[in-house]
Amino acid sequence: MRLAIALLDAEGADYTVRRYLEDVPSPDEIRQVLDRLGLEPWDITRTQEDAAKELGLKEWARDAESRERWIEALSAHPKLIQRPIITAEDGTAVVGRSEEAVRDALSR
Repeated sequence: MRLAIALLDAEGADYTVRRYLEDVPSPDEIRQVLDRLGLEPWDITRTQEDAAKELGLKEWARDAESRERWIEALSAHPKLIQRPIITAEDGTAVVGRSEEAVRDALSR
């Protein structure tokens, strides 16, 4: 998160930070971001978190029938969501965990 903010600030980007541990996204919001990312919920899940281990996420199926279960888990346990997720004005989004991903978002 700090890397993304530092890069956005260095580029003079206009952005808003949503602290989704405090402002928890609804399942619908998670679905919308997944569509923008072009990813599935398991692709943005932090499986090493204690909550993931308690839920047994590594054992959950990663298929269309299980997709909603994953989305509900992310909404119920937002700490499981990879961060930061940067949503761009063009309707796309990236998981900004690397400098390259943040720069990609800035170029949109």
